[in-house]
Amino acid sequence: MTDPKDSIRPRLWATLVATFFGIGRLRPGPGTWGSAATVLLWAALAHVIPQAMRTPVQIALILVVIAIGIPAASEVSRATGNKDPQFVVIDEVAGQLIALIAVPMAWKTLLAGFVLFRVFDILKPPPVRQLEKLPAGTGIVLDDVAAGIYALAVLQFLLRSSLLK
Repeated sequence: MTDPKDSIRPRLWATLVATFFGIGRLRPGPGTWGSAATVLLWAALAHVIPQAMRTPVQIALILVVIAIGIPAASEVSRATGNKDPQFVVIDEVAGQLIALIAVPMAWKTLLAGFVLFRVFDILKPPPVRQLEKLPAGTGIVLDDVAAGIYALAVLQFLLRSSLLK
């Protein structure tokens, strides 16, 4: 880790994106705050999107978040000298959105998606932990993408097997 006074300051756009407009500065548990904000924002947005368009819009949104989030997280990581700063939560935004793909807009399913994503993000089962080792923003974001995929798979299983209604 480099000395903070030797670091350069990241550009404003990178800081805003990486911290999800400052949500990553909330304590305790900035990742949990980032995930919770994502669930609430997606629920609000989903209600104004026609149901037939929700999944395509959600997937497009995920791709945009990943495409913008990786360079933003990379810039903030390099500027701070920290491989994975806790206040960078754009990765939680991507992973949480993935966990909620094609999920009915009901409090139980949104809560289940939130909990499942946070569990997989914290536990980091293989290959999630290995993805953290990728360079800079790629590792920061892709490990949460993988955690989101795990949560998506479990949530879809629960929904299809009627264990979650």
